[in-house]
Amino acid sequence: MMRNIIYSLMPLLVLLIAASLACIAGYYIMQMTGDQFPLRKIISKATQLFLVLSIFPAMAYLKFNKKDLGFAPATVFIKQVAQGFGLGFVTLLPVFVVLYIFEINIIDFDRIWTAGLLAKKMAISLALALLISMIEEPLFRGILLAGLKKKLPVISAILISAVYYAALHFLNSTTEIPYQEVNIFSGFKLLAEAFENLLNPEILSAFFALLLVGIFLGVLRTQIKQSLGLCIGCHTCWVWQIKMSKSLFNTNSSSEHLYLVSSYDGVIGPLVTAWLTLAIISYFIFSYKKGGRQKAKIV
Repeated sequence: MMRNIIYSLMPLLVLLIAASLACIAGYYIMQMTGDQFPLRKIISKATQLFLVLSIFPAMAYLKFNKKDLGFAPATVFIKQVAQGFGLGFVTLLPVFVVLYIFEINIIDFDRIWTAGLLAKKMAISLALALLISMIEEPLFRGILLAGLKKKLPVISAILISAVYYAALHFLNSTTEIPYQEVNIFSGFKLLAEAFENLLNPEILSAFFALLLVGIFLGVLRTQIKQSLGLCIGCHTCWVWQIKMSKSLFNTNSSSEHLYLVSSYDGVIGPLVTAWLTLAIISYFIFSYKKGGRQKAKIV
């Protein structure tokens, strides 16, 4: 039991090391670039970079290859991304329909769209969504989930990786430190504030929604071997849909059903939590009826 607890905390140690390196690097980057970018944003991006780079020594330590992380051969991978995109569209579209029917999302008539502007927005949003997914999925449903699954039961590995995934979205600081006051320790002050934000009760609604997102993608990854492409495609479509929704709609703060979403992005919240929970349960019920208990079991 103690060994399992220690192993589940190892990703936290990696995160602390990456964030600490980012704090130090952030100071020196500001010395070179001046006050063009806030220190907190530099640290945030640098932390993400160090986390992605940590995949390679982790693969060497665990003796993993790309297949172990879930990457299929190139042609299959591309097909999976497309299939995952379709899955993401089908699974999140009902949420947007409900948000529109309940008048939580209302059309932004102040913005004038032409076919060209809309196409450009869709393309840029899609590219950014794919970039986010190509960073987060190999990290969370790749090396983290595979590494945890090597030492822990699969269900535990899915839950723990989902917790880290959800928590990282709220590991941020809002404090702006003036350029003249920045020193080598400033980043660590922001880092402490970022971890303190995880205790903010206002994030719970969005946290649980993102936790279910992580669980859904974790189930997808563990149910089908070498299925990281499916996770990337699904994640990409979700992010793309949310970005487009924020461009086309406004959140109606006077809606009586506003409790269904959180203030995080106006989309995720209790509705997404309930919907993905239902989707996961339905999948295992369907698998059980189709193939029996053995096939429905996570592998």
